[in-house]
Amino acid sequence: MQLSSYQSPSPLAGGDNTAIMRVRDWVLTLIVLAIPLVNIVMLFVWGFGSGNPNRANFCKAYLLLILVILVIYGVIFALVGTAGMMSLAPQNG
Repeated sequence: MQLSSYQSPSPLAGGDNTAIMRVRDWVLTLIVLAIPLVNIVMLFVWGFGSGNPNRANFCKAYLLLILVILVIYGVIFALVGTAGMMSLAPQNG
């Protein structure tokens, strides 16, 4: 009985994209996502490219979370801005 050897998927190499990502692959992913501006680009590249589906799902979920947070911030900003503008309006009375 022969044991199959595990090959770690490389982010730059082709091949089997369905392999389970190792811890070092996730650490590399998190390090890249910690770099400003590069992280947004890589989220789209990894999320919608033809790479590992595990990383793609993670990146899509991360982008969705960013979108939800931006919408919440936008609503809060609009409410606070409107309240601030109304407090500056002249009072009739």
